Amino acid sequence: MRRRSFIRAGTFSSLAAGTGMASALGAKPLAALATGPGRRTASGDVRLNSNENPLGISPAAKDALVEAIVLANRYPSDQNAALVSKLATAHDVADGQIVLGTGSAEVLQMAVQAFAAPRARLVMADPTYEAIIDYQRTESYELVKVPLTATHEHDLDQMRAAAESSGRPALVYLCNPNNPTATITPSAAIDAWIADAPEHVFFLSDEAYIEYVEDDRMWSSLPWIEKKRNVLVVKTFSKIYGLAGLRLGYGIAHPDTAARLSDFASRNNANQLALAAAAASFQDEALMTKSRIVNQEAKKMVQATLDELGLEHMPTETNFLMHRISGDLATYRGRMAEAGFLVGRDFPPMLDWNRLSFGLPEDMGRFCDTLRQFRQKGWV
Repeated sequence: MRRRSFIRAGTFSSLAAGTGMASALGAKPLAALATGPGRRTASGDVRLNSNENPLGISPAAKDALVEAIVLANRYPSDQNAALVSKLATAHDVADGQIVLGTGSAEVLQMAVQAFAAPRARLVMADPTYEAIIDYQRTESYELVKVPLTATHEHDLDQMRAAAESSGRPALVYLCNPNNPTATITPSAAIDAWIADAPEHVFFLSDEAYIEYVEDDRMWSSLPWIEKKRNVLVVKTFSKIYGLAGLRLGYGIAHPDTAARLSDFASRNNANQLALAAAAASFQDEALMTKSRIVNQEAKKMVQATLDELGLEHMPTETNFLMHRISGDLATYRGRMAEAGFLVGRDFPPMLDWNRLSFGLPEDMGRFCDTLRQFRQKGWV
């Protein structure tokens, strides 16, 4: 039901050799794994601000895109159904339990709209992925933000009190691992709440980064959908599969819940190219392993540099991390941009922290050198 990375330690070369991935990665330098205009902006800046996969799409996805071009004049209903069946088989559910969206963002929007009700509560961590806030603005929710704990986990006790105390319908958003903090909330505690929660509490489980997770304390909420109508698991092709620009995600839920969500989906929301690339990429173990290896090397490099400079950083189970800075965040971002790096946006209330996405190890090496230069100038 989930994919655990087998990567635990060691440098990139030892990881590749130890896992037999040298042949999959080839003899090319890491920089050659992601080339062309997608690696950087038109002005040459390295993108370290949107949690994207720096490797780009897989060769199989590239081939699938070319082949799918000839279908651009056709509506995608047949291809949609084929991908739904493929996803359903992989997750051991029925086709009617899968809902596709234009990125996982649309699936989140469907849930917010589908479960809106007069005086309903929307309960979420603070900070967390902010799209949910945008989607609820036109609905009648009472928004309840619950600060993370001192260890940067969801405060489940406070969230539970907020969701259940009024007796009114409540939508609980759980982004795990959390964005922007990259931290996890142990799944055993989440499971304990879901098991006991009343039916009027609906759980929206966002697992966008679960393929990167190595911590055994976290697993998918997927087993609950067979028992509970009030659980929706949301997944995406944007992160480890590298398809952020093609916009495709999906939700998995009880058949009744999936049917309710589908009423809020736009017709033909998944286009031919996204469907083709997703079908070619899904469960591509070579792509996923390569992505984890490159991510691990970049992560270790950044963490070592932050430790060297005495800059606090949170533990990460994703392809990004949060680290403290000294001084004004906007000024820091501007200086990084001048040095050729785009880093993360504001995430109130954590305005003395910056979210940094991991790029290729070559780019992260230059980033680390830049950070050292900033220290010499007294900027961090």
